[in-house]
Amino acid sequence: MAGKIQSLTEEERAHLLPLLCNAQWVEVVGRDAIYKEFIFKDFNQAFGFMSRVALQAEKMDHHPEWFNVYNKVQITLSTHDCGGLSQRDITLATFIDQASLM
Repeated sequence: MAGKIQSLTEEERAHLLPLLCNAQWVEVVGRDAIYKEFIFKDFNQAFGFMSRVALQAEKMDHHPEWFNVYNKVQITLSTHDCGGLSQRDITLATFIDQASLM
């Protein structure tokens, strides 16, 4: 089927996942997904971060699973359309890391 989202290949995983692990993303046990926790100064900073991520996620039509309490944001990325990690997750994780620095 044309346009179907593909899971990362073994070669892509071998190259890309270590880069994300260096940025403190971790692989989720028992699931083909990655996870990272972000801590901000206060709720306002956390919410601003989430807003930036939400706008990008909407543009990408790729939405994170996330949980927020006060200054903490926990994010899990996986592509449901392919049942695991895809290039979309890598792209969004990279954006999320950049947005966390703003």
